[in-house]
Amino acid sequence: MGIIMGLRCKVCGKKFEGGLKFVCDKCWGPLEVDYDYDVISETLRKDDLKKRFFSLWRYLELLPIEDARNIVDLGDGGTPLHRCRRLGEEFGVKELYVKDDTVNPTLSFKDRPASVAVSKCREMGINTVGCASTGNLAAAVAAHASKAGLRCNILVPYNIEPSKILQTASFGTRIIGVHGTYDNANSLGILAAEHFGWGMVNINIRPFYVEGSKTLAYEVCEQLDWETPDTVIIPMASGALLSSIHRGFKELEKLGWINCNTRFVGSQPNGCSPIVNAFKINSEITPVDEPSTIAKSLAIGNPASGYEAIQVVKERKGTMDSPTDEEILKAMKLLAKFEGIFAEPAGAITLATFIRMHEDSEIDASEKVVLFVTGNGFKAPGTREKIIEKPVEIEPRLGALKNLVDSEET
Repeated sequence: MGIIMGLRCKVCGKKFEGGLKFVCDKCWGPLEVDYDYDVISETLRKDDLKKRFFSLWRYLELLPIEDARNIVDLGDGGTPLHRCRRLGEEFGVKELYVKDDTVNPTLSFKDRPASVAVSKCREMGINTVGCASTGNLAAAVAAHASKAGLRCNILVPYNIEPSKILQTASFGTRIIGVHGTYDNANSLGILAAEHFGWGMVNINIRPFYVEGSKTLAYEVCEQLDWETPDTVIIPMASGALLSSIHRGFKELEKLGWINCNTRFVGSQPNGCSPIVNAFKINSEITPVDEPSTIAKSLAIGNPASGYEAIQVVKERKGTMDSPTDEEILKAMKLLAKFEGIFAEPAGAITLATFIRMHEDSEIDASEKVVLFVTGNGFKAPGTREKIIEKPVEIEPRLGALKNLVDSEET
């Protein structure tokens, strides 16, 4: 039902019919889905959305699936936009929001692109899917492959924490530990996609895969009654999330649904910030050979969409930032304590960047700010213990409890 004209190179504009292409054979630029927005604007109205279930698939006309019967859906998207009143008061910002993707089916935003990519694989008749992953995408792809009845192969760094892939393993998928880093696993994934014809969602299915993440922009605008934020802060690993959210805003502009002057801010951890480093010194991206950060989900040393992310931030007159691990841990604690949101480091990093910008007077008190929190704290078992206080032990007597309460009140 999506009105798709094919694929188009983001760099030179060359058009392709579709299929498993993901780079341009003319200039080697990345490809994106090419829609007929004139037709979409005639067939989709804002009022139509009110009649639909609140998930990412309510925006079907703007997604790359021709036949709705091919959709593989676990209830993806449709996540809350929390008004963070307590944190807003703490930092003197009137309208601070969190787009909370910690509550997706496999507990991260990766369910969005996984749902779209696996649906597209089913539509194209591909019976084996997979990905290279640092953890979150692995679980999302494996879950959706199980739902679709497709075979699944997941490539991960060999030394990934077993707890990071416990969820993935529960879906009965084949997990392959690759000696080296995520980037080594991704390079092998490119070869596997070409040799075996697998649908590697973040490789040869990438033009369709990234379309899932743009639904975050649709949802935020709809939840704000079609007003746009003044500033959005977005985590970056490959950079694809930031550029996809930007695409979502631009598409709503093309449909005449919003006027967007939103400032885009990208955030990467200090121990793996190749995009931020390149942005700050206005240079080419230099890969990070050995990422070192608690934000494992963002530990991609050679970011495939880094250049696009930089161009978006420049276009939107934004900035980029790289908080330390200590600042990220502090943000995790604050999100949980003030707003009841248990985020993994890769999600809480946006609050860490917000705090740094607030301290540098880069956030105005009157701004409407949206932080994209992308993954649940249960996704980071090695880190969550660092923010949790051990229970206080007492004897089973009222006097003991009274002494404890009295000591805390003094």
